[in-house]
Amino acid sequence: MLELIERIHNIDSAEIHDNLILPYELRMRGRLRATTETSLDVGLFLDRGPVLRDGDLLQARTGEVIRIRAADEPVVTARVAAGLPLARLCFHLGNRHVSLAIGEDKQGGWIRFPPDHVLEELAEHLGATLIHHNAKFDPEPGAYSPAAHNHEH
Repeated sequence: MLELIERIHNIDSAEIHDNLILPYELRMRGRLRATTETSLDVGLFLDRGPVLRDGDLLQARTGEVIRIRAADEPVVTARVAAGLPLARLCFHLGNRHVSLAIGEDKQGGWIRFPPDHVLEELAEHLGATLIHHNAKFDPEPGAYSPAAHNHEH
């Protein structure tokens, strides 16, 4: 088993040995046994606290570099008009202290969260159209998290 012990930054993509695809629930853990894309057994032995983000790099005790990838998982994407309606939706969902991903694409802004009938009802009440599907869930880090200052969507 490859022991992943350190978070690293800024290396050449040619140095990446493999990818480890994990859902959000497992990317919150500092200790974990898993299997990479190429069926390599790995163990995470990391500091507790920081959530692994899509694209993060981990180095093994023996030097190999493994890239973290967010898995596709069941999510709800809420779409509402830009401006005040989107800000209001962000405020009310965020006020429920749940993890939210916020982004935009060609269709406009969106908010993504794990399926939850109470949050879904609230979003619809605020005028959002909901889409239930599988997608990567990489929520916003907390405002005081170091990742909050360099997280990209």
